Amino acid sequence: MVLEVALIDVTPGAQADFTVAYREARAQVAAADGVGPIRMTQGVETPTRFVLLIEWPSVEAHQAFRDSEAFAEWRRLIGPFFAGPPHVEHFVDVE
Repeated sequence: MVLEVALIDVTPGAQADFTVAYREARAQVAAADGVGPIRMTQGVETPTRFVLLIEWPSVEAHQAFRDSEAFAEWRRLIGPFFAGPPHVEHFVDVE
């Protein structure tokens, strides 16, 4: 399992609209092959900052989603609220 961590900064004042759009867009990711838990969190000290956590079977599975029409729809729905490009990294558990 690979954990995708995306740091998303939203345009100030657009947080509520972003969360509404995310709730609709989430279905695009949830339908992807092999996707695990999906979680979006919002900053307390910085309420315009969101952190998206998604478990993928592999980095390649995440890339397959990024190359899909579902990703285009995901980005169409939530992208207008981005203050800049999200910072995305992948992590694996330390055992």
